[in-house]
Amino acid sequence: MVQIEHRTVNDPESEILTILERDGGVIIDEVLDSGAIIQIREELTPYLEVSKSGSNEFSGFQTKRIGALMARSPMCRELAMHPLINSLCSRYLSQYSDGYQLHFTQAVSIGPDEDCQILHRDRGVWGNYMNRSIETQFSTISAISEFTRANGATQIVPGSHKWHKDRLPSKEEIISAEMSAGSIMIYNGSVLHGGGANTTAAEHRLAVLLHYTLSWLRQEENQYLSCPPDVAAELPAELRRLMGYSQGGPVLGFFSSPELSASPVELADPEHLFRK
Repeated sequence: MVQIEHRTVNDPESEILTILERDGGVIIDEVLDSGAIIQIREELTPYLEVSKSGSNEFSGFQTKRIGALMARSPMCRELAMHPLINSLCSRYLSQYSDGYQLHFTQAVSIGPDEDCQILHRDRGVWGNYMNRSIETQFSTISAISEFTRANGATQIVPGSHKWHKDRLPSKEEIISAEMSAGSIMIYNGSVLHGGGANTTAAEHRLAVLLHYTLSWLRQEENQYLSCPPDVAAELPAELRRLMGYSQGGPVLGFFSSPELSASPVELADPEHLFRK
């Protein structure tokens, strides 16, 4: 039977990346400690409590989703900059781009009586225009609660990133990514996956999704509205660059100040905004 493999933070990065290339996904166990998990819950719960559940089959009718995690959660900021995750991401995406950027941030709480989400490939946000030989994403799902088959653990189809786009999986090929709280599943933008069904009476499966993409692609979440410059000014420069307050190439992403000035800002790197 096909399974998704588990590794630890102490395993060689090359080994983790080999599995990612082969299967399209791999779980790294116990990346976050209990203190980080508690802090993330405390920071995100107020936003989840006032958020409404989804209204269609894809977003779910018993599932809550919130974004803007870089503005809302200091611990999620640390998670976005996690050294191991960023090292793996850089190595994985470097064959397609000179750099990478934060693409998408979201907390997802799957409640009781939720059905399985439609299996999908995340690269679909750019339509069908991207050549399949280019891998667009390095994505992460961090388990803030335990992930079980019963409470809605993410479903994934290992190896499906190499399939023809029209091939459908058999029931036996769909795997529940069961993992302990604090573990992280990394996967690419081409593998089939989706939220699992929550058949429990009272459990809410909570996850933080942080996805990264090539520096020359449009981000799914507009980071400059979710975390505008006045908020970004208080963040570390490294995180701002990761969010896209940077140039994605020699001139990609420059800006000019709209004001009339004796010393105009022209064709500048976005980091110029934050220089004092």
